[in-house]
Amino acid sequence: MAKYQFFCIPNSNCKQYTFLDMASSSFLQEKSEILDQGFEVEDDVIYADTPEDAVEKFKSNFIYAVDEYGKANVSYGFAVFLQSIYKMLFSKKTK
Repeated sequence: MAKYQFFCIPNSNCKQYTFLDMASSSFLQEKSEILDQGFEVEDDVIYADTPEDAVEKFKSNFIYAVDEYGKANVSYGFAVFLQSIYKMLFSKKTK
């Protein structure tokens, strides 16, 4: 399983990111270049079989963290509650 390190532009909500395979012979050089471009190391390394799997894990972890942060906010909980009621009422009307 390969090890990938992800880098994000600060204040981009992890929407601007890139990553490197840490086993690459040019990893340290590429990392230096990425950091010089204003990226910062994001979280810990990700172990994955393919680069696509690594990106999927990176994105799912970010979504999980954002969701958990949102759940800590009362207004988020209330919005989810209203959405659930709407779905429940709407699904009964279509049956």
